[in-house]
Amino acid sequence: MRAFCGLPGNDTAYAQASTIILPIPFDKTSTWLKGADKGPAAIIEASKYLELYDIETDSEVYKKGIFTANPIHAASSSVLLRKTDARVSRYLKDKKLVVTLGGDHSVSIGVIKSYAKHYKNLSVLHLDAHADSRDSYEGTRYNHACVIARAQEFTKNIISVGIRSMDSSERAHVERKKMFFAHDIHDSDKWIKNAVHLLTDSVYITIDLDVFDPGIMPSTGTPEPGGLGWYQIMKLLASVSKSKRIVGFDVVELCPSKYKAPDFLAAKLIYTLLSYIHTNKPRSASSTSA
Repeated sequence: MRAFCGLPGNDTAYAQASTIILPIPFDKTSTWLKGADKGPAAIIEASKYLELYDIETDSEVYKKGIFTANPIHAASSSVLLRKTDARVSRYLKDKKLVVTLGGDHSVSIGVIKSYAKHYKNLSVLHLDAHADSRDSYEGTRYNHACVIARAQEFTKNIISVGIRSMDSSERAHVERKKMFFAHDIHDSDKWIKNAVHLLTDSVYITIDLDVFDPGIMPSTGTPEPGGLGWYQIMKLLASVSKSKRIVGFDVVELCPSKYKAPDFLAAKLIYTLLSYIHTNKPRSASSTSA
């Protein structure tokens, strides 16, 4: 697999890199449109066409070093969880920031497990169209509809944004003050301050691309109408980066098609968020291995 942004030489060397791009082309648990396993390669291919200068932050974050790791492959969710936990734990021990490319949303479970072990009092910012808090779905506790239920086994500090679809069985598990429904926030940015305030100092962000409106992000396995726009999401991420320490993130559920704009959106999202993280530089987060 090619390097993110098509970076050559020292920009992609592991020892010098501040960021690890970790592709996980896994699509065993998606429940409608298949193809999320092709998402990582599509994002990396689109990233070759990014401008490496970011206007908003007046920075070139690639100079901090971005290493693209070998993909993690697994035949089952249990194997994936074990492999992911081991790989991400090694990267965190080496003080890297890990950006995981999915794959269906279940790939986030092992990553969040590793981060929760490594960082004290970790919070998770969950951007998604779906609550993803079922304890089990279609015979497995590791379905993409169960990601937040599993994440809650590692940390209770989870804030969800953009939710507009859930099953009645999930209602009992919802903490309303920690869930920002799309119908409540679509026409205002006032909620962003409240969402950021609920986060702890160390933040992991999991981004299911169906949080965006399908008008700009149609390439997902389970598109939902009424999603958020680009600038709403970026205002939230910029605000988090200015007051919290973003220690890692994932971008999942891209289901590529012949229409390439969504692939580029995902690549741009990653590069812009990395630009925010390295430009804003809030105080250091505490780590269990420090």
